[in-house]
Formats: sequence, structure tokens, C-alpha cells
Amino acid sequence: MDIIIRNATVVNEGQIRVLDVLISAERIEKIAPSIVVNPAKKIIEIDATGLYLLPGVIDDQVHFRDPGLTHKGTLFTESVAAVAGGITSFMDMPNTIPNTLTQDLLEEKYTMAAEKSIANYSFFMGISKNNLEEALKTNTENVCGITDDGLYFNNDEGILANYPEFLEQLFSRTDTLVALHSEDDSLIKKNTEDYKRLYGAEIPFFYHSLIRDEEVCLKATKRVISIAEKYHTRLHLFHISTLAEAKLFDNKMPIREKRITAEACVHHLWFSDADYNTLGSKIKWNPSIKTEQDRKGLMQYLLNNSIDIIATDHAPHTVEEKSGNYFQAHSGGPLVQHALLAMLELFHRGEIPLEKVVEKMSHNVAEIYRIKERGYIREGYFADLVLVDLNKQQEVTANSILYKCKWSPFLGQVFTSSINSTFVNGNLVYDNGLVKTHVKGKRLRFEKIR
Repeated sequence: MDIIIRNATVVNEGQIRVLDVLISAERIEKIAPSIVVNPAKKIIEIDATGLYLLPGVIDDQVHFRDPGLTHKGTLFTESVAAVAGGITSFMDMPNTIPNTLTQDLLEEKYTMAAEKSIANYSFFMGISKNNLEEALKTNTENVCGITDDGLYFNNDEGILANYPEFLEQLFSRTDTLVALHSEDDSLIKKNTEDYKRLYGAEIPFFYHSLIRDEEVCLKATKRVISIAEKYHTRLHLFHISTLAEAKLFDNKMPIREKRITAEACVHHLWFSDADYNTLGSKIKWNPSIKTEQDRKGLMQYLLNNSIDIIATDHAPHTVEEKSGNYFQAHSGGPLVQHALLAMLELFHRGEIPLEKVVEKMSHNVAEIYRIKERGYIREGYFADLVLVDLNKQQEVTANSILYKCKWSPFLGQVFTSSINSTFVNGNLVYDNGLVKTHVKGKRLRFEKIR
């Protein structure tokens, strides 16, 4: 049945206007100030007066843990949490068990998602020391890209950013988008040993920001960028966490023309190293959360379009896995249910315009990855939409958390805004606290990157 959303305050492509939106056969059929429909036609009408209609969020960096790590999360549980948070599409990392290092394993994940995921989906092909030829077979129109995120390059040691000779081989041969995590392993090892001599296993969590400090990130990011520039590679840098790194990127050309792009993550835009005192291991991420100066700097370079998108790096661990001393507590945390709410809160605080939230969480993600017919509120595009109430508070309580791991670094936070409803391919999958799981998402498709 067709759906018409009436009197919505639509935030799209830099404009905010009150409009009607007609959804038919999974897509947006018409957008106009007032849409007249045939009274004889059966249609669902939604009065969105006072609500804001945004394109669904596209999250390019999640770890939904399926297969092999399903005690932490699954494609079903985490996609349920995602749509409850206004995320309608995601791109999942290859560090599942087994690691996604062959084309057959990659396609198995797509088959699994078709059966389980409420949101639309894509999966990165993993890259390591021994699978270069296999990774180069990746179909750029069916797969979002190649990444090492969450993987060790050489068995159980190091990430790809630390192997420049291999980067040269990869960057010189691929026409696929390559998305990388960049930290310098040798500096991390040195810093870890320094603080271990001082504190043993009981390193205070605050020192995570100093073990994985600015120099760790800056050195690796400079190295990766220099090689990508040499080969004109289509490179995307995940979770930039420092002001110094942000200054490496520019805003001299439109997003579609950039060969090197970068993202900031919600946790690096929200938390600072002052929060380790109260949250400890709950905000232990790699790269680490750093200073308030870094947090503000990331926002500054996000707003001036040097940093291109906002992601979550959603990486659920159980409460037990996040417990213990510095070496026992895993890095990473769950974010998809509360990422949009957090960015809307920063809008309320005057840190980012509403139009920029939409640009960085929807439009630009679609542009970087060349996602077909998504990321905008446009006639003919898939109806991936989220209705938000900017003036209805939503508290993060233990009972409201939908992640399988059942915890959140935002527990107790009262957000000024709330998610009213979420549409995936025109289907109302989340409505005022109720998730409808009978309809599944679709595989994302891409234009060829040239």
C-alpha cells in the first residue's frame, strides 16, 4: 500500500522545507508542497506536522559480528538497533570468524544478510598478506570496497598501514575503493611498554589516549596518503581522531571528485579524554578518544568539508569483554542506535547545523561509495527515510537498549530529540518504539568508481 507523509519538515540537499512525500513500490514517487491523491486509492497517510524528515543514515563502518562472534551481536539484532536509530543502510567489516578473505566467504555474508538484516547492507572484502589476488577480484558494482579494518595484516600482528611495500602493490593495481585504519604499530608497542613499566597491567584507561596518541595516528596517516597520492588510488580513511590528521585533508574540490576522503566517528565528536575518569573501558576505542582540542578540531574540519562523513565504528562487546584491567578490556563499543541522536544533540548545542548532519551521515556517504539511488530524498530514489522529533526527549535506559550486548556508553543520557519512525525501501520498519522485522533490507548497489 502506498504511503504519503504529509507536512513533514524535509531536510535535504542543504534546504529545509515543509513538504509532502509520496512513497510507492519501495521508492519516492513524488515530493511537493501538497500532493493530491485519488480518494478511491487505498493509501496510508502519516501526519508529520512538527516532525523532521531526513534521508536514512548510511553507516559505512560497522562490526555486526556475524558469523562467528554472535555472542556479541548478529546481523538481525544490530540491524534492529540500527533502524531504531535511523540508520537504514550499513557496511560491515571483514573481521568475523572466519575473516572475510575470499570471494566465497564474502558472498556467504550477503546470503546471510538477505535472511536476517532489517536494514540495507553491504560488506567489505578483507585484505591481508596472503590474499591480494583474491581481493583484486572484488566487483566494485556489488561490493562497497576493500579494507583491513579489524584484521591483522600478517597473521596476528600489525595493520596494513604499517606495510608500505604491500600498500604499493595494492594501490598500484586496484580500481576499488580502499578503506583503511591508520595507526603506527611500532609507536603503539613502544608507548605500551613505557606505561606497562610504570603501572603493570593496571594502566589507567586515561593513558589509552597517550598510548595511541596523536603521533601514532599522524605518522601512519601521512604514510598511507603519500602512497595513495602516488598511484591516484581511491582511498578512504576510517575514524580520523586528531586535529593534526584533519589538517592533512582538503576541501578544494567537490566530494565526487576527491580521490582521498576521510571520516570522523560519533564517539570522537562526542567524548574527550576527560570522560575516561567516569567511563573508563566503556570508551576504550582504537583509535583512542583524545583531547577536547581534537574533538573540536574534528568538528571544525568536518564543517569546512575537509572531513567528509560521520560513521559509528559500531563494535559491540559483551559487558564481560569490556571489563577487567587495561589489557583485558576490549576496544570498541555499540553506537548505531544512538549515533543520529548524538549528532542531533550536537545540533541543539549549536555545534553543527541540521543540514550538515544530513550531508555528512547520508548524502556524502552515498557520494563517496557511489551508492545507487540512496542517500537523498529524491523522486525515483529508494524511500530510506527517518522521521525525527527534535523536541521530544529520549533517554537511554537499560530497557531501551536493543544491542545484543545490552550496554551503551550513552546509558543515562537524555537526548533532546527522538526517533519517531524509520522507513527502509518504503517499508515502515520502526514506529514509535516498535520494530517490524518481517521485511528485510536489500543489498546496496554501486556505480563504478573511475
